[in-house]
Amino acid sequence: MRLRERLERGEFVITCEATPPKGTHVRPALEAVARLARYVHAFNVTDLQSSVLRMSSWALCALIKEEGYEPVLQLTCRDRNRLALQADLLGAWALGIENVLALTGDYPTLGDHPGARPVFDLDSVQLIAAIQSLNSGRDLAGNELAGATGFLVGAVVNPGVEPLEPHLLKMKLKVKMGAKFFQTQAVYDPKTFLRFVREAEGLGVPILAGIIPLKSARMARFMNEHIAGVFVPEEVISEMERAKTREERVKRSIEICARIIRAVRPLCQGVHLMPMGWEEHVPAIMELAGL
Repeated sequence: MRLRERLERGEFVITCEATPPKGTHVRPALEAVARLARYVHAFNVTDLQSSVLRMSSWALCALIKEEGYEPVLQLTCRDRNRLALQADLLGAWALGIENVLALTGDYPTLGDHPGARPVFDLDSVQLIAAIQSLNSGRDLAGNELAGATGFLVGAVVNPGVEPLEPHLLKMKLKVKMGAKFFQTQAVYDPKTFLRFVREAEGLGVPILAGIIPLKSARMARFMNEHIAGVFVPEEVISEMERAKTREERVKRSIEICARIIRAVRPLCQGVHLMPMGWEEHVPAIMELAGL
């Protein structure tokens, strides 16, 4: 069953990030996807995440599709103008890729090519509008296409950011432009997530809670200090601090992720896993969470 159908049926959906290689050796990435396929409904293929050079998202999406799994094309506005964005979307549809997550993208100075010039011809809201235009059979300039697309369009939202109201307004605008589901920034405080869900419930779109495993207490404190809208409660940080060995930290991190998933499961329609190199621990998280 396709991701679109699962969301429309109200199923609890699990998506997971898949990272393209920094090079041409794709087999490890495809093997990681195959290992997780029994736990995951669709795989988000990142688009030069953190502005670090890797293989293009659409290429790995096409290979994942060939392997029989469902990809979600992440597409950022950072590196392409509106012509290139539309061209990539038309090509992706021709390759059988049916899902797109529209993102603005990180600034290039964060990555491994800090001298790269950003584009940002469109923002994420305008990109969603462009995708819907292609779905209707016309490009952004109003020209008729020789064959329309039919993408399921997703977007992102940060449930922990303060103040929340401007982000809810942008979320509403994304829904108006055509977003059919949302994946969130990492959730560590279910109470904060509950507040967000109550504010957003009138939009009537599926929300998938973001889950990032904590690798250490240091990582948790870094996220609190440097990533807007991410809040790791002090008691969670203390849990990680009490884990002294790598094995203990992995075990504790898995337990924390599973506990968060169990807490947010009644509040949303799925979870979006961002393993950050810990793909091998996803099965343990899913099993402990009862998924």
